[in-house]
Amino acid sequence: MSKPKLDSGAIAKALKDLPDWSAREDGNAITKSFKFKNFRRAFAFMTEAALTAEKMNHHPEWFNVYNRVEVTLTTHDSDGVTELDLKLAAAMEAAAT
Repeated sequence: MSKPKLDSGAIAKALKDLPDWSAREDGNAITKSFKFKNFRRAFAFMTEAALTAEKMNHHPEWFNVYNRVEVTLTTHDSDGVTELDLKLAAAMEAAAT
């Protein structure tokens, strides 16, 4: 069963609590570029985030090069951003610290 898609106002409000996250131009995803001290820290972040995502059964789109991890979160079966994306973004913030 798909989750309710959030409107642009709800996304903007939620992003105030998620530093450096932004809504994609089409409003159907949120994105962030994480930068770490080195590859080891980036990989540790990805490992922790992956374990959380698996528990949530909600998986990110991401791209990693050395110390940078580009993340895009969307709920495909809802065709946009849902509370699940915001929860995973918050978990990623915790994993990055």
